[in-house]
Amino acid sequence: MNAPDTLDHASIALRIPHSGTMCLLDRLARWTPTEIDCLANNHAQADHPLRSASGLLAPAAIEYAAQAMALHGSLVAAPGTAPSPGYIASVRNVRFAALRLDTVAGNLKIHAERLAGGANEVLYAFCVSDAAGAVLAEGRAAVVLDTPVPMTAAESNS
Repeated sequence: MNAPDTLDHASIALRIPHSGTMCLLDRLARWTPTEIDCLANNHAQADHPLRSASGLLAPAAIEYAAQAMALHGSLVAAPGTAPSPGYIASVRNVRFAALRLDTVAGNLKIHAERLAGGANEVLYAFCVSDAAGAVLAEGRAAVVLDTPVPMTAAESNS
C-alpha cells in the first residue's frame, strides 16, 4: 500500500486492527516518518464503545493514541509489506488534565511521536488535546511488535 498524505475514517479502518465503531480515528491530518497527527470527533457519542455509565473517561485517550501509533506503523511500513502487529506493553508518565472526554467540545487532536525503536519494539510519546490545543492526556507508550500471543491449552485444543 502506498502511504497517502491524509485518510478518512474508512481508509484508516483498513490499515489498523480496529473496525466499525471501535476504529476511533476519523481523519489522518499529517504524518512524517517519526510523527502522526489525527482527529477524532466520536468522543461525545452516546454509543461510544469505550463509554461507561460515567461517560467516556480520560484513560480512553490512551486507546486513541494507540490507534494513531498503529496507523503510523502502517504508514511507515515498507511498500508492499504488511505492518507489524503490535501490543502496548506499558504506558508511562501518563498525565490526565480532564476527567472525561465526552464533555470536550470539538475534535480531539491526537499526536504521537516515535522516539525510538527497532524491529521488535517501539517507544512513542503521545498527546491528546482538545480543538483549541489544550492538553487532555499525555504520556509515553512502549509497543512490542511481532510477538505472538500465547494460547492457553483450552484455546489450542479448539
